[in-house]
Amino acid sequence: MAKRKATAKQIRVGVIGVGRGQSFMRQAPYAGMELVAICDTWEERLRKVGEELGVATYTDYDQFLQHDMDAVITANYFHQHAPFAIKALRAGKHVMSETSACKTLAEGVALIREVEKSGKIYMLAENYPYTAVNIEMRRRYQNGEIGDALYADGEYNHPMALDDVMRISPGLTHWRNNLPSTYYCTHALAPLMSATDTWPVSVNGLSIATPEGYIPLSPRRGDIGAVILCRMDNGAVFKLFQTGVPGHSIWYRIHGTRGLMEHTRGPGYWGPGQLRIAHDPWELRPDEVTEQTYLPDFPEWAQDAARTGHGGGDYFTTYHFGEAIRSGKPPYLDVYRGVAMSIVGILAWKSALQNGAPFAVPDFRDEKQRQQYADDHWSPFPEDAGPGQPQPSIRGSIKPSAAAIRYARKIWKEIGYKEQ
Repeated sequence: MAKRKATAKQIRVGVIGVGRGQSFMRQAPYAGMELVAICDTWEERLRKVGEELGVATYTDYDQFLQHDMDAVITANYFHQHAPFAIKALRAGKHVMSETSACKTLAEGVALIREVEKSGKIYMLAENYPYTAVNIEMRRRYQNGEIGDALYADGEYNHPMALDDVMRISPGLTHWRNNLPSTYYCTHALAPLMSATDTWPVSVNGLSIATPEGYIPLSPRRGDIGAVILCRMDNGAVFKLFQTGVPGHSIWYRIHGTRGLMEHTRGPGYWGPGQLRIAHDPWELRPDEVTEQTYLPDFPEWAQDAARTGHGGGDYFTTYHFGEAIRSGKPPYLDVYRGVAMSIVGILAWKSALQNGAPFAVPDFRDEKQRQQYADDHWSPFPEDAGPGQPQPSIRGSIKPSAAAIRYARKIWKEIGYKEQ
């Protein structure tokens, strides 16, 4: 197979958020992009990274948008992407948004409307569908290997040492310290949606509260983990498990009408990276075997992916964003899928606060359904606190201890962070 390369047109791109955005900065050359500007409010780190990369730096986002560039990558705080993406679209820029498309249903509506109005490319940079084994899962599923999905598991359980958590969540109002356990669901859901081309239609969520005193020096106000059940548009049920329960687990499995496929379990961030496909004997077709386990590789044209972060996913998100801009065709992870995956986490939190009650997932491809949620600003984040707004834990309002705050500030001082 011939190696596929991006076309010659160079895309000038800027990044907001130099911490989480550095992975995208490193991938730019692979995708035929030129990094020209970066934006952040942490001035010391911004200047340092800007000097290292030789690019323009901005602390003011409006000024940043005036820079001569084609596209913006929003790698700022998890729950603040939609307003920045909308501003960039209005400034005539294409947008790739990291992690979550929106923090409220109203933001999801506004974002979709702005993408449609602008005619620009929007992509959610959800990188977990693009590991070698998840790409292979999609290929084999789409070829009919196990029939139609009936049930699937997606696990993104990523515990970390307390000091490491504090280093990536500086400040008491940092999103990680106030995040409900269901919100970070796209890493668990996206590979399953991508493999099966299914869409969520309803959710039930249950949150796992952090036991009192379990992490005594943590300033986090959220819960330690969550389970979400998603009913998909083909009738299948997907179970999602995420956050930070002890015992690292990133793993995916799909049961279909004639077999199953799953990652093999084992040590390492992604496990052994193998795919297991199994059929019951009475399901076998000619030339099939009951079970096979093997280590898939990236497509020949994408061998550069092996050098990049998140199991190669950072290469593919940047590559597909660039190709979408060049072709004018929306990427697979377009604004509709991006918002759908993001609002699963929001609605699952509503469910968790009602002990698992079901909530319908509106289809925001339909403007009539969007109209019903255009003013839904329900949000658990500190800046939105007020009457009718939820807490980020099923235990209610949690106040970190004075000792936990002192310890966190000690870590933050060590990394050079100054609280605003």
